[in-house]
Amino acid sequence: MYSKIVLAYSGGLDTTAIIPWLRENYAGCKVIACCVDVGQCGDYDGIERRALKTGADKAVIINAVDRFACEYILPLIKANAVYEGKYLLGTAAARPLIAKKLVDTALAEGADAICHGATGKGNDQIRFELAIKAFAPQLKIIAPWRVWDIKSRDDAVKYLLERGIEPPAKKDQSYSRDENLWHLSHEGLELEDPCVEPDYRHILSRSVSPEDAPDKPEYVEIFFENGVPVKLNDKAASLTGLIGALNEIGGRNGIGIEDMVENRVVGMKSRGIYETPGGTIIFTAHKELERLCLDRQTTAFKEIVAGRLAELVYMGEWFTPLREALSVFIDKTQENVTGTVKLKLYKGNIIPAGAHSPYSLYSEDLASFTTGELYNHKDAEGFINLTALPVTVRALMSRHKREQGLP
Repeated sequence: MYSKIVLAYSGGLDTTAIIPWLRENYAGCKVIACCVDVGQCGDYDGIERRALKTGADKAVIINAVDRFACEYILPLIKANAVYEGKYLLGTAAARPLIAKKLVDTALAEGADAICHGATGKGNDQIRFELAIKAFAPQLKIIAPWRVWDIKSRDDAVKYLLERGIEPPAKKDQSYSRDENLWHLSHEGLELEDPCVEPDYRHILSRSVSPEDAPDKPEYVEIFFENGVPVKLNDKAASLTGLIGALNEIGGRNGIGIEDMVENRVVGMKSRGIYETPGGTIIFTAHKELERLCLDRQTTAFKEIVAGRLAELVYMGEWFTPLREALSVFIDKTQENVTGTVKLKLYKGNIIPAGAHSPYSLYSEDLASFTTGELYNHKDAEGFINLTALPVTVRALMSRHKREQGLP
């Protein structure tokens, strides 16, 4: 049916099982395992060997870490885009880029189909396939979880063992995980019961539990230029390097751990544990700086745009005119978001410790209780009278109705 299939390959349980499944169900078709590095810190030599050992004809490793940081994460930082108040969109932001690289690989290799390991209940199937269709609608899409007989991760382990293939994770650690530069997520096993308190010492990989964090606070300073974080503790750094450094700092202080029940695109709720230590620090610092640099109207409308942008990214609609247009608006708001923010990190908490910007709209003369030349207290009376005019007229009308005996 197909001559070549490009598989979105991670080396995890699902994609390890998919390779022999493709060999058995698409006889004679070549399987190209494509692993896109977006900062998951993998053993890529080992991943390549595992792919070939389990039946792939070829393995392709693509380094896209810097592109992920600069073209996909940075727009979310500038926007302060958070889904449902908690999720910093780590997986959602990476999927469009991975899908684009899968398309590029498929076209370069002359493949006629792309295969992914996203489940039929999850969001990633939508994110992958919308991106694939945006660039190569002629390519066929194979989604094993929607058609094969494997119904659980335990089934996938059994499937591999029956074929003499060692599963890549122990049964009690076979969480569904996704890792990249921005975050690490955990789903499945006992986390599927929202009544169960997570055992962070057992689950976490990037962070320590807040109670295990140091008893002494740690300070960080981040310098932004036009909304872009460019220095950490007065040292210039690439965005990739800065996020990585803050992942280490935040991780050892128990920062950025979220236990979240979210609304998936397909209509159901799911629960996951997210570790986003560096991202949480950057988002907090960026928002503190915007408090100085943005006016009230821009701030209020930007929050609306951020919420809509977060929904679009979550739903896999990255490559759409609306997402692109919203990002242009966000870029405009960042022209004066330049300055330094100091934060105190302590046992899972981020405490603002000062901010400065040459474009600050904060005026000590205006904010002070001491009367200054820029503000006349007497002017407030007229402002209040004009602001209150609608409610004053309504109150007069209501009194008149009562006097007339009207209902």
